Amino acid sequence: MATEAEADEEKVKEAEEVEEVKEAAEVKDAGKAKDTKKPGSETEEATRHVMESIRDSVEKSLLGQIEEKEVDVVPEALVIGGGIAGMYAALDIADAGFKVHLVERLPSIGGHMAQLDKTFPTLDCSACILTPRLVDVGAHPNINLMSYSEVVGVEGAIGNFKVKVLKKAKYVDEATCTGCMMCEEACRLKGRFPNEFDVGLMKRAPIYRPFPFAIPASYTIDAETCLMQKKGKCGKATLESTIEAVKKIERGEEVTKNEAPPCVLACGPNCIHHDMEDELVELNVGGIIVATGYDIIEPECMPEYKYGVYPNIVNGLEFERYSSASGPTMGKINVAGMPEPKDAVFLSCVGSRNSQTGYEYCSRVCCMYLAKQAHLLEEKVPDCNITVLYQDVRAFGKGFEEFYDRVKGEGLSYRRGLASEIYKKPGSNRVVVRAEDTMLGEPIELEADLVILGVGLKPSEGTDKLLEMLGVSRTSDNFAKEAHPKLRPVDTDVAGVFVTGCAQGPKDIPDSVAQAKGAAGALLSVLARGKATIRPTVVEIEEEMCIGTKSLVEMAENIGA
Repeated sequence: MATEAEADEEKVKEAEEVEEVKEAAEVKDAGKAKDTKKPGSETEEATRHVMESIRDSVEKSLLGQIEEKEVDVVPEALVIGGGIAGMYAALDIADAGFKVHLVERLPSIGGHMAQLDKTFPTLDCSACILTPRLVDVGAHPNINLMSYSEVVGVEGAIGNFKVKVLKKAKYVDEATCTGCMMCEEACRLKGRFPNEFDVGLMKRAPIYRPFPFAIPASYTIDAETCLMQKKGKCGKATLESTIEAVKKIERGEEVTKNEAPPCVLACGPNCIHHDMEDELVELNVGGIIVATGYDIIEPECMPEYKYGVYPNIVNGLEFERYSSASGPTMGKINVAGMPEPKDAVFLSCVGSRNSQTGYEYCSRVCCMYLAKQAHLLEEKVPDCNITVLYQDVRAFGKGFEEFYDRVKGEGLSYRRGLASEIYKKPGSNRVVVRAEDTMLGEPIELEADLVILGVGLKPSEGTDKLLEMLGVSRTSDNFAKEAHPKLRPVDTDVAGVFVTGCAQGPKDIPDSVAQAKGAAGALLSVLARGKATIRPTVVEIEEEMCIGTKSLVEMAENIGA
C-alpha cells in the first residue's frame, strides 16, 4: 500500500513540474513577442478590427431583407409637353377621371404637328385631324392647361411628387380674351418680328397668337419685343398711366391715346394688363409623363449645303409652311418670292446618320416626309422636275412602302447618293447640287431652282435640364433613356416617371400617339391603385467611372471580403 501511495505522489509532482515548465515557456514567448512587436502594429490591429466590423455590418445589410414601405398616391398627374403625344396622354388620364396638369412652354399646344400641311402616308390634313384634339384638351374639365410655363423644380418620389412650375406672364387675361385680333391690328410694331410658328417666314406683332386655331385662343405679349415691357413706355403712354387707364376703362370712363398704348385702347374686353408678373405654382402629383418632343437639327451643321446663304435652299419644316394653306404663301410654292420651281432636289439624311455632326442615329421620319413633300410639290407644280437624293430609304411603317412606291410611280427620280456640296450657278439664281450616284458609280451635277434639306430630329431645347431635374438618365444620343428598350419602353429608372413621343427617341405621329397611350396606361395603373411601394435606394459603383474603385477592391481583399 505504501509503495502505491508513493508512486501516486511522484506522479502528481511530475505533473506539477510539467505545468510549471509550460507556464515559464509561455511567459518567455510572450516577452519575446513583446520585444519583437513592430511600431504601429497596434494601430494596424485596431484598424483591422474596425474594417472587420464594417464588413460584418455590410454583409448583414445585404443578407437582411430590404424593407419596403407603402405610401398613398396623390390622384393627380403631370404631363410635360403639349405636342401630340402629351395631348393624348393627358386626354386618356383625364377621361379616366383623374386631374391632369398639362405644362407647355410655348403659348399654345399642338407642337410641330400643327405646323405640318399633310401627314404621311394617308395625306390627311394635319390641321383637320389635330384641331378637334386641341379643342378637347382646352375644354376638358379634368385638364389644367398651363401654357407658356416651364417646370423649374421637382422633389419627392412616386405617389407624391412636388413640382414647381414657372407660369410666365402673358400680360393678357386668358379667361376674358376673345381672340378678336383687334389688339394685334392696332399695335405700333405690327409685322416687325419673326413668327416662330412659321419658322421666321412671316412677321408678327409683339402681341400675337401663334396660329389661327391655337389653343388657348388668347393672345400673348412678347416681353422681349413689346415697347411697354422693354422701355416702360409706348408712344406717350407710360406703364403707370396704362395701369390707371385700365382702371378707368373698368369704371366706364374715357381714355385718351396718350394715357394707354393702342393695344389697350383697341381691346374690347379690357383684358390686357401690362403689370402682370410671373407666377410660381406648386403642384402635388402622383406621377409624371415627359413628352417634350423634338427640335430639328440645324442645317448649318453641314455648311457645304449653303443653308442660310442662298434663299432657295430651305429645310423640311420651312417647306411644310410654304406648302400649307395657312402658310406665308397660302400654299403656293413661291420660296423667297421666286417663281414656282422648274427643277427641285430633295436631300435626305441632313444632319443625322453623320458622326461629323454629332447625330449618328437615324431620325426615322426623314425618308417618308421627303417622299410626302416630293408628292405635294409634284401635285402643286406638275411641270416641276423632281429628284430625290437618298442614302437609304427606310420605309418601315404600316403603309410606308406602298406610299413610297406610289411616289416613285408619279415620275419622280430617286437617285442613291448624298450631295457633297451646293454652289450657285454663275449668272443666275439657280444652284447646282454636286453628288455621286452610287448605283452608277459616277459623279453627277443637278441644276435646281429649289433645294429641300431633309433635316433630322434632336431632343427639344431644355430636355437635358428637365431630365437631370427628374433624375432620368439619357442615352448616348441625348434622348431620355427607357427602363428597358423592349419590355419597358415607356418606363424610366425613376419610379412614377414615364416618357413618350420624341422625348424618348425620333418617331412619327402614329408611334408617338401609341406610346403616349401606353404611358398614360402605365401612369393610370399607379393612380388607380391609390398606393405605391417605395424601395430604398441601393447605391452601385460604376467601376469605369470611380477613381477609388481600385483602392476599395484592395481594402476588401485585405480584410478577406
